[in-house]
Amino acid sequence: MSNQLSAMLSAWHQNRDTTQWVLGTVYRTDGSAYRKAGAMMLINGHGQQFGLLSGGCLEADIIRNARKAMHTGKTVMLTYDGNDEDDLSFKLGVGCGGTVYIMLQPLNAQNDLGLSDLHAALTHRESGLYFQKIGAVEGYFEIGQNNDKITGQRPAHIENRHDGDWLVTVILPEPHILVVGGGIDARPVINIAHQMGWKTTLVDPRPANARAEHFPNADTILRKIDAGLVHHVQNQKIDAVVLMAHSITIDAAALAMLHSLPVKHLSALGPRHRFTDVLSQAGLHRSDLAFEISSPAGLDIGGQLPESIALSMLSGIHSALFKQLAAPALAQAAE
Repeated sequence: MSNQLSAMLSAWHQNRDTTQWVLGTVYRTDGSAYRKAGAMMLINGHGQQFGLLSGGCLEADIIRNARKAMHTGKTVMLTYDGNDEDDLSFKLGVGCGGTVYIMLQPLNAQNDLGLSDLHAALTHRESGLYFQKIGAVEGYFEIGQNNDKITGQRPAHIENRHDGDWLVTVILPEPHILVVGGGIDARPVINIAHQMGWKTTLVDPRPANARAEHFPNADTILRKIDAGLVHHVQNQKIDAVVLMAHSITIDAAALAMLHSLPVKHLSALGPRHRFTDVLSQAGLHRSDLAFEISSPAGLDIGGQLPESIALSMLSGIHSALFKQLAAPALAQAAE
């Protein structure tokens, strides 16, 4: 299962009445840490965990302490100090060396800490803010205003209020990408994106391409580049588009339909001059596009095989969506 928050919440929502649950959250870190403030995991009464709060080093002890929260109905506060020789995290050989502060909040039918609202928002791809009172069994979610303006990964922070300290975490739905072109080289793009917990839509009007048996991990497969595609992109709040149909005509048709939509990024497979041809056939100029462009697509990682190219493209999209600095890709070989 993916470690994306939406996947974790789906597992909880489906089984929330069958067993006890605890929400574990990193609310503060000092120094180096594998996960940062705002990281969450869910633990149930069967000892199952969904998500990670460390690199896997601390989870067994976290699960053990989660049982205390279940039995007492109170929040359990944990501190793991990687620099203290007497601390469990030091004895476990945690290599980060920093200090991690975690709270374990029990959930019940009367108080789910706003996770139902959070789950519903992510199901509808809505962004917002999640609030948790530190040291207490209190939490709630608020859908954000101007959701289309919320981009990148913003760090969680502690808000000091008159009634105590609250952790405020920005919640964003997992990325959703549209892949134009269902050839062999699109398969690892869909598969790797699925492994990361991203949503994927594949579109290709050619009957021999984008066959369902070759793309079992695609969330949606479409067959027409028309107004229905535009509606799907808008309704699903698709974040990024990849043009990789190996057909200037198909890529141009898709670009013509999508050029003014509020996606955040577009990657175009092939050399720079090819995208110029796609623009020309679509009757567009770069200034007509409402989103960032990566042409050629991806980061330069020196790969040539489809899997490496897929990794390069998805890395470039990840960088663009989460606003991390990365080197642009060098020109890929001409088709």
